[in-house]
Amino acid sequence: MTGRSIRLMSAIFTVLLAACAGSDLTAPHPDPIRAAFVVLGEGGSSIVRVITTDPACPSVDVDGQRLPTTIRAVPETMPLRPTKSPPAESKPSAFPVLVCERRLPAGAARASVGGHTLPLLRHAVRRIVVVGDTGCVVQNAGVQACNDAAAWPLARLAAAAAAKKPDLVIHVGDYHYRESACPDGNPKCRGSPWGYGWDAWSADFFVPARDLLAVAPWVFVRGNHESCNRAGQGWWRFLDPHPLVSGRDCIDAGNDRRGDYSDPYVVPLSADMQLIVFDSSRVGVAPLNIDDPMYAIYSVQFQRAMELSRGAAHNIFVDHHPILGFATDTTRRPAGVYPGNAALQSVLAAGNGPLLFPEGIDALLSGHNHLFEAVSFATGQPPQFVAGNGGTWLDEPLPRPLPPGATPARDAVVATISSSATFGFVTLQRDPGAAASWQVEAWDRDGRLLTRCALFERRTTCVPEDLQ
Repeated sequence: MTGRSIRLMSAIFTVLLAACAGSDLTAPHPDPIRAAFVVLGEGGSSIVRVITTDPACPSVDVDGQRLPTTIRAVPETMPLRPTKSPPAESKPSAFPVLVCERRLPAGAARASVGGHTLPLLRHAVRRIVVVGDTGCVVQNAGVQACNDAAAWPLARLAAAAAAKKPDLVIHVGDYHYRESACPDGNPKCRGSPWGYGWDAWSADFFVPARDLLAVAPWVFVRGNHESCNRAGQGWWRFLDPHPLVSGRDCIDAGNDRRGDYSDPYVVPLSADMQLIVFDSSRVGVAPLNIDDPMYAIYSVQFQRAMELSRGAAHNIFVDHHPILGFATDTTRRPAGVYPGNAALQSVLAAGNGPLLFPEGIDALLSGHNHLFEAVSFATGQPPQFVAGNGGTWLDEPLPRPLPPGATPARDAVVATISSSATFGFVTLQRDPGAAASWQVEAWDRDGRLLTRCALFERRTTCVPEDLQ
């Protein structure tokens, strides 16, 4: 019997136990549905995801019809993947929840599941909320105060973002940070779940993000914290829009090359505008050699992404790692800056030259650096927006002005830059009077405006600019 067969039999047994356990399994929660939300997948398809402790998948009510959902992932305890804790403290990843899904019919106007109203797109996207790097850091070397809403403000921030009434939410990656056990006696994280199972995912993302999950469909971008050697098992079970198939589920480390890469896809925003969503979760920082297997994979995927960009006049490229953004270099005094992601640049430059991206890609949207950034260039590269300030420990502010000659990429000359090391989120509001014009606004954790930027024809300017 194969390992996969054993796991499947174990999962079936878990479901049967759940059926026998009845209300004991759901106590003290009267509602078995732990999360119900809408994922936007390839081509903008709307996919309902339901995470439940019930032993069977629920039906979805869609425009007066009851439609069944299907099982995406059964309750299961996954094999051990190394955590950031010492081996003696490591534990398998327990997922005592059933994950169900249903692709909704095009044009659906109303949908609900188990009394939970599901948010749907009913028109072209006009307003987008962007969040990123939202989890609470729990490591032996340092602990964020997960029990303090001021020190880890995701729930507060999510409520403020929900109040902006977006049509769409984009999370630019890094949902899960509770990789280590809370050090004994530390009040900042006392009682926190940890590891890569459902309890940590629930505490780090699903519970604090509940308000924002309820108001709009989401585009989920994969971060490095969701790579297979970290929280990839939960990523594939809960968030990835692609089908969950054996060998790409981050269960067996021998299959990580499959599980760590996903094909790029587009999400239409309107007749002439779309998102290109790219999985950069496994990339490093150094330039890639042409004989590196990662170079070959990203070459194919970038080629596909550029082909997809020709499907609309205007595109926003979305990934986790800022290709043309800065990070603060605290090893220098005064602080310096690290450039953009040289690994991805090395692949992009081979296909598109010093501009890195072809015409039609109007802007880049990322996270990873725990800051807000808006960087525009005098040399024609698309502007880079970074929204990595969603709750995780903030980076030190970027030095202002930038050090002389600072550039995120060879041949890129910075025209303007605005940045802030403040917890918050970003909104993009489309200008109905111009095809590719957006108002980009950075907000703090309570929804107070930090800066307003105008994005048009691969240029952005922000007022105020100096936010430090």
